[in-house]
Amino acid sequence: MRLPDLAKALELAARKLGAEDGFEVHLTRPQNPAHGDLATNLAMLLAGRLSQPPQEVAQALVAELDLAALSLEKAEVAGPGFINFSIRPELLREGLRQIAKEDHEYGRATSGAGRRVNVEFVSANPTGPLHVGHGRGAAIGDAIARLLACTGHDVDREFYVNDAGAQIEKLVDSIAARYLQLRGEDEPVPEGGYHGEYVAELAREVEEQLGERIGTVWGAKERELVRDHALDRLMAEQKEDLRALRIEFDTFTSERSLYDSGAIDAMLESLESKELLYRSEGAVWVATSRFGDDKDRVLVKSDGSYTYFLPDITYHRDKAARGFNTAIDIWGADHHSYVKRMQSVLEGLGHGPDFFEVVLVQLIRVERGGEEVKLSKRAGDFVTLRDLVEEVGADVTRYFFLERRPQQQMVFDLDLALERSEKNPVYKIQYALARLRSIYRRAGIEAGEIDLDVDLSPLGIQRELDVIKKLLDYPEVVEAAAGDREPHQVAGYLEGLASEVNSWYHAGNRDKSLRVLGVEPPLQSARLVLSRATEIVLRNGLELLGLDTPDRM
Repeated sequence: MRLPDLAKALELAARKLGAEDGFEVHLTRPQNPAHGDLATNLAMLLAGRLSQPPQEVAQALVAELDLAALSLEKAEVAGPGFINFSIRPELLREGLRQIAKEDHEYGRATSGAGRRVNVEFVSANPTGPLHVGHGRGAAIGDAIARLLACTGHDVDREFYVNDAGAQIEKLVDSIAARYLQLRGEDEPVPEGGYHGEYVAELAREVEEQLGERIGTVWGAKERELVRDHALDRLMAEQKEDLRALRIEFDTFTSERSLYDSGAIDAMLESLESKELLYRSEGAVWVATSRFGDDKDRVLVKSDGSYTYFLPDITYHRDKAARGFNTAIDIWGADHHSYVKRMQSVLEGLGHGPDFFEVVLVQLIRVERGGEEVKLSKRAGDFVTLRDLVEEVGADVTRYFFLERRPQQQMVFDLDLALERSEKNPVYKIQYALARLRSIYRRAGIEAGEIDLDVDLSPLGIQRELDVIKKLLDYPEVVEAAAGDREPHQVAGYLEGLASEVNSWYHAGNRDKSLRVLGVEPPLQSARLVLSRATEIVLRNGLELLGLDTPDRM
């Protein structure tokens, strides 16, 4: 819960006591609810500057505050100099009413208004099915885009299609080997090629659809026909797999298009004009070490071919040319060493440190019965995203990918994922939502029919106030998750709220006085508002993570 007026009042109080610039007011939630609703360590931060004991500074700060004007019930000095604040219950109740009235808008913000953000994620080589690592990056990238849109940013989701280079040629070579095998020739898949069953599928398609045109000896024209067929087919499959995870992209950018349009040659000219290039050992280098990279990087090899760094620079410069204020890339953790060189060259091209960001996503291990699941028959050597979604569903897949920090390695526990009880965190949250909606059905009313202007003063027991405080934290959680690029903060919040809701619901089963329905009319009306506000926050949070919001479980 935010109280910006309190933070400002504390800052003014500190200045009255003689504190100068260079300090910041932090308000946190005490771990023990008995210590109040908010706390600050400001007195301990200022004690040295003011040459006074922290407790004396804390008492002086409290004396400067108008508690009533700040909607505070009390302020107490505790321990070595913490100040604990308790918010007046009336403020909490009015906040509850505001949640219910804002409905779908609750939790949305305008802090990012006027800023265009490009979020690029997945960007897999179109050389085969997507694996579970791609899936985790996809879920995280999509959730970050949703968070940014929720906080007012103009967001574009982008997939960079790596449809040029050695891996694409290896795919064509692999299809060629399988194609010749279909025609009775003993042709092995080349070293470093692709061995999955999907390659054999592509070879059969090539034979059926292109066989008469390409024969058995492929020149440049025939390879191009096979390449185009394979890329179209595999990209369509990747898009289908992503749609099953409820992910759509606004923009697809082809690496090949950068070559065909002349953008890469133009990029070399731009780097040359800024005196960032030099020639050594027959190669062309870019001086990224001037801007913090550990060494300079080759862009054009001695044989005249381009390294993969050059089209990547071109592509990111194009994002800036399209008017984006920030470009956020979701990369696998194995690309961590690549971050600094990209930041360095973009700085050399005149882009500030706020333009380019990278969120690194760690590896994922899929387990069943405590043992790692390694292979997919169709893919050959990895677990595909499609296999996972088909087995456990989109909701569970997305949530499990999102519930931990991207930088954390994760184990995807298939046994837990298939558990249809509150042990599974996804179902725990969705059960909480469905239970609240069941209250409306039992009352014979629609959610929109609940009177939101009733007297809320009957809400006074600690369990109810704790739920309200949790609900009022939601906008701040969304803002923090968007700013930190960490969707797991929302997932953790929803799981905590679901625990409160399920505990409240089960307590009503044991004690009739705690129920929403069947109590005195004023209390029932107030608790219906509490139920409605809680349902709204659970629904908004689930939708923000791209999950279903079921009425029944």
